[in-house]
Amino acid sequence: MTSTQPSDQTPDTSAQPDASAQHADAATQHPSAADLSAEAAAPRVGVHEMTRAQALSATRERRLWDSRAESWDVAGSSGLSRVVEAVVQACAASDSPVALDLGCGSGQVTLPLAPDCSHVIAVDVSAPSLERLDAKARERGIENIQTVASPIEALELPAGSIDLVVTNYALHHLRDADKELVLSSCMAWLRPGGRLVIGDMMFGRGASAEDRAIIASKVRAFVSRGPAGWWRLAKNAVRFSLRMREKPMTAERWEAMVRAAGYADVSVTRILSEACVLTASKPLAG
Repeated sequence: MTSTQPSDQTPDTSAQPDASAQHADAATQHPSAADLSAEAAAPRVGVHEMTRAQALSATRERRLWDSRAESWDVAGSSGLSRVVEAVVQACAASDSPVALDLGCGSGQVTLPLAPDCSHVIAVDVSAPSLERLDAKARERGIENIQTVASPIEALELPAGSIDLVVTNYALHHLRDADKELVLSSCMAWLRPGGRLVIGDMMFGRGASAEDRAIIASKVRAFVSRGPAGWWRLAKNAVRFSLRMREKPMTAERWEAMVRAAGYADVSVTRILSEACVLTASKPLAG
């Protein structure tokens, strides 16, 4: 297995949030001798410079998920088991020798995906989450996962080098403009016929009856938890209304954005009240 970690020379973006923040999550390759044969056909992973807004957003996300790596792995992700199952099932329909998992966390999708692939590139902004993924892979004897510590927005891969791009509950943390950029990048990275699978919360801020029903169900869930839930509800209401942390879009907007990026065979399936799985493919050449 290969791990890609941030360079020790990376400046602290909290102290220098301007130009240096753009390099906050640069990644350096550290292949191990045991993995050379597995990496022979693996695409080379790089990073590019981010805008200041992207770098500041990535820094906030890294701090958040570094602090939550253990709690999310143990308890937080359990509520998404149905979505994870649906995402993995959607990926199983792909012929995917080389797969890319964006925002992989501690491996909820990466680990069940790996046995069906020759190589999986698992990307996350949180190094502690990737350490947990590496440990789980070692325990299970899985050796075809390459972990990469990098913001999704900064990732670079060769064109036509990936068979499957999957992401689960990660893209709603990106700004809408960056969602579009990621879709465009994935289109370039995918081989003709390659597939895209997105699992995520997909609802708006209350403009439709469906949105209002989803929001009401989330409010009831928080209220039922007592004072701790009330406090979380208050914090999340401010963040959601101002799109400070979570920036979900409706399923209709996701579908339109994916089609506009040039994908074909676009399909959206609702799994939970707030969550959908979107699948699409890169058109075959010609």
